[in-house]
Amino acid sequence: MIHKTKSVIIGRKKKEHDTDEDRPCFVSLFDVNKPHTSGKVPTDILEFPHSHRVIIKGLDVSYLLMGNDLVIENLEEIEVEYAEGHIYLTGVQQHSDETE
Repeated sequence: MIHKTKSVIIGRKKKEHDTDEDRPCFVSLFDVNKPHTSGKVPTDILEFPHSHRVIIKGLDVSYLLMGNDLVIENLEEIEVEYAEGHIYLTGVQQHSDETE
C-alpha cells in the first residue's frame, strides 16, 4: 500500500513469548522530518505482529542508536508491503546533501 508521508520511524516491539522467532514491528508515518525530535505524534501507525525482516530498497536510512529505530526522511511517499513475515519498503525520496 502506498502512503503519502514526509518521514517514517521503523521499530520493533517486545516478543509476546520468549519462544517466538518473529517480532512485532511497527512503521510510524509522520508529516514532518526529524520525527524523533519533533514531539509530533504519527499520522498513522502500521503494525505487523509477526515480522522476521524489514527490507528497504532505494532509500536513505538513518539508524537511531538510542532506541534501535530506523528513520527515513525527505519522503514524498512510501510503499509498504507485507509477505511471509517480511516487510518491504520502497518509495519516492528527495535526497539531501545534508548530513548530521
